[in-house]
Amino acid sequence: MGIPFERFMDRFTAEERAEIDAHADRLIAEEMSLRELRKALGKTQAQLARKLRKPQASVSRIEQQSDMLISTLDDVVRALGGRVRILAELPGRAPLYLTGLTTLMTSRQKGGPQRQRANGERRKSGAKARARS
Repeated sequence: MGIPFERFMDRFTAEERAEIDAHADRLIAEEMSLRELRKALGKTQAQLARKLRKPQASVSRIEQQSDMLISTLDDVVRALGGRVRILAELPGRAPLYLTGLTTLMTSRQKGGPQRQRANGERRKSGAKARARS
């Protein structure tokens, strides 16, 4: 069995750790998949699964998805210690961050309204959705 990441990092001097952190920052600044991001941060699927309170198999499936809800992406990135910001790049305009999406995610976390898909439809869930099908 492997050793905890913190114990592994204790082997390095402060200067070496600073170099490792700088390298990790450079990697994180590049485009990468969720899997690559998790690995760059030195986390395993099992560790991420514990933070998300989901089975490891769910993390594996999430990492393989090319299309997911913004709230799912936000949950994963927050579990890795980050935050999601969505940047819109439009012709003839400077790039800008979209706002209002975090308030939808925050209200969901507080038991607020159901999630909505990009087209405005409410997501069906549970037994009621199965009964309607």
